[in-house]
Amino acid sequence: MTSTTTATARNTLGVAVIGTGTMGADHVRRIDEVVSGARVMAVADPDEARAKGLAAGIDGCTAHADATAALDAPGVEAVLIASPGPAHEETLLAALDRGLPVLCEKPMTPDTAGALRVLEAEQAHGTRRIQVGYMRRYDTEYAQLKQVLAAGELGRALMLHCRHRNVSVHSYFTEPMLINDSVAHEFDAARWLLDQEIAAVTVLRPTPSRHAAAGIGDPQLVVFETDAGVLVDVEIFATAGFGYQVQAEAVCENGTARIGEAHGLLTNTAGRWGGPIAQDYIARFADAYDREVQAWVDATRRGEVTGPSAWDGYAVAAACEAGVEAQRTGQRVAVEMVDRPAFYR
Repeated sequence: MTSTTTATARNTLGVAVIGTGTMGADHVRRIDEVVSGARVMAVADPDEARAKGLAAGIDGCTAHADATAALDAPGVEAVLIASPGPAHEETLLAALDRGLPVLCEKPMTPDTAGALRVLEAEQAHGTRRIQVGYMRRYDTEYAQLKQVLAAGELGRALMLHCRHRNVSVHSYFTEPMLINDSVAHEFDAARWLLDQEIAAVTVLRPTPSRHAAAGIGDPQLVVFETDAGVLVDVEIFATAGFGYQVQAEAVCENGTARIGEAHGLLTNTAGRWGGPIAQDYIARFADAYDREVQAWVDATRRGEVTGPSAWDGYAVAAACEAGVEAQRTGQRVAVEMVDRPAFYR
């Protein structure tokens, strides 16, 4: 790590945010208004007008159309990548070349070939620089479930039932995105909760909802097996209509544990009871994103990298490739992965 990158608790970490769409803009707001110990020094987006509009409200922040120009901007000591997945590899490699720590939104790369190139580059650098943005690990309920399973009081985990529901999809949404953009989170969460790798994936299709987007079989049931024999099923329903829901239930030898029921404020009125349902992932996981970015900033200022690693990004990419193939063929597809390097153990 360069001397400019080794920030101390006395200094404010200068961050370049790459990508100023919905997620990138939210991270710019988060760093500017919520997170302590960091400030946005540069933003980059091919839509330079959008980047300039975002930078205009932040003192000392410069706007760029090119990601590498933002990495080289004055005061930049770390990078948060929130651009579309296909652009991640180039920016990751450029950041590694500059010795800059990175928080990269998922996917780290869209495929395993690119992920392996990133792994090789990071290992060649000699120390970890990359954290991948699987924010569920920073969600309070997921953290509680992790603690319960790790404590062992419920016995060995046997199954994990998951539900992942969205209100609707964008016009550009494709069927593989059910796996790559949505179930990818369950792949990582299951690996983390169980401390196991994913061995095989099967995709089952009920009759599609009449609200499903054209050309997309929605919902689907994604079933995967871990290398220790745990079965995980994920209901992915991208056009559920009523709200955004993420739920999980671990079934263990001595009991069960369930999260995601959203038992917050309940009202009773006019013969009905109920409460609000989040409408998107930014609302549902707002606190998790805050904690994730704060943890990344704190670790970076200490000269450390914590959280989901580039290996985690690679492992999820491998599971997604198997999932998309299972989706296409209707067959059980084994997950193909290289052996985990000692660097990431």
